[in-house]
Amino acid sequence: MIREKELLKTITDSILDKKGKEITIIDLSSINCVFCDYFIVCHGDSSTQTSAIAESIGTKIKEKHGIHSDHIEGLQNAQWILMDYGSIVVHIFQKEYRDYYKLEDLWGDAQISIIDGD
Repeated sequence: MIREKELLKTITDSILDKKGKEITIIDLSSINCVFCDYFIVCHGDSSTQTSAIAESIGTKIKEKHGIHSDHIEGLQNAQWILMDYGSIVVHIFQKEYRDYYKLEDLWGDAQISIIDGD
């Protein structure tokens, strides 16, 4: 079984490789969330960048861990791409959609970590 911390690192490294911005890890395990343990949220500046981030994540997870996403949504318009890895769900937004939905604000009682890519 792949350890979540290794998977989280691979995902965040993949986002950083494609210059994803404001990487936020929301630890939902402490609030007994039933559908996953972690959300990873980030954004890109364009549909091209958000698509590249998703492709990078998928490729590196497959190479390093030998697994595929359980489900992917949003690749067609790449405004908000969701990648489901079971206990980890990745949300890749274009900036304007991230600002509109404010996903992080919905989980104020969870532990939130910010990954600084600079």
